[in-house]
Amino acid sequence: MKQLRFSGSGGQGVITAAIILAEAAVNEGKQAIQSQSYGPEARGGASKAEVIISDKPIYHPKVLAPDILLAMTQQAAEKYCHDLKEDGLLIIDEDLVPTPPSFKNTISVPITRLAVEEIGKSLFANIVALGAVVHATGLVDFETIKACVADRVPPHTIDQNMKALQVGWDAVKK
Repeated sequence: MKQLRFSGSGGQGVITAAIILAEAAVNEGKQAIQSQSYGPEARGGASKAEVIISDKPIYHPKVLAPDILLAMTQQAAEKYCHDLKEDGLLIIDEDLVPTPPSFKNTISVPITRLAVEEIGKSLFANIVALGAVVHATGLVDFETIKACVADRVPPHTIDQNMKALQVGWDAVKK
């Protein structure tokens, strides 16, 4: 079983990214539970989405200690890293988390910058992040996540989202 927490600020799309990951896991025959919470602000407030993926039934729907934490902002890193497992993986947007918490397994990717430079809009940062998470963790197959992204995003943005997913994937060095 793997427990993941995607965190950032409202409007960054972390909830959508978590939903897509959970769908991909289910499409591969795994068990998955996804939950979310966000502050009262529609945009700018703290938001988090959690996913539990397992090959066996999941009896507790809440992430107790994440194995993987994606932090898209400094505030999110500080607020949500307290219970990351000691040997867990922290994935950060290196430009928006200038002072990352100290964890031995940290992957820094310029997620938002890549979205702007490679795709043209920060709107695609969540899919860049999703590509990075999938490559870093191997939780689902790349072809599966591509299909789930294509099913979830507006049809006129599929090409940009496919590029964003690939950019995120390529940004992680195994």
